[in-house]
Amino acid sequence: MRKLLATLVVTLSCFASQAAFAGPKVEFKTNMGNFVVELDDVKAPKTTANFLNYVKSGFYNGTIFHRVIDGFMIQGGGFTADLNQKPTNAPVVSEAQNGLKNNAYTIAMARTSDPDSATAQFFINVKDNAGLDYPNAMGNGYTVFGKVISGTQTIDAIRKIPTMVAPAPRMGRMADVPTQTVTIESATILK
Repeated sequence: MRKLLATLVVTLSCFASQAAFAGPKVEFKTNMGNFVVELDDVKAPKTTANFLNYVKSGFYNGTIFHRVIDGFMIQGGGFTADLNQKPTNAPVVSEAQNGLKNNAYTIAMARTSDPDSATAQFFINVKDNAGLDYPNAMGNGYTVFGKVISGTQTIDAIRKIPTMVAPAPRMGRMADVPTQTVTIESATILK
């Protein structure tokens, strides 16, 4: 009986500790459906704080998924529907060495070739993208900071939209732009 009771206590404490470490959740409402991401503020604290600041400020509301590559990822959070890039805050330092992998339905920060250049844009992997993990061929990787926990059907619908090369003011032409505008209507922190 004592052994059973001890096992039960250990099992319950494991569940309680998992619940205690559950990260912040953000719900995205788009014109193609909703999805929720759970953020890992333990393994990616700076990236999570940066992302949540953009969410709290309403920055993502009205932005679009401007780059869609089926079999790779969907990217958004930086452009308006007319393909104008929104001004951002200072970049966040890369946390790509945190052990999180660019697996299907994880959310990661988009950046330039500079590992410490991520600002507001993010992408959601639509398959396992080990080539984006730290260390990759370039020596760095892309910071994963959470995962989609509901609404994967929305991600799958977005990734299936045909794309085009579109003119973008002040930036030249943009490739992989969805032919149907996918708008983030709101991004909200769930309580």
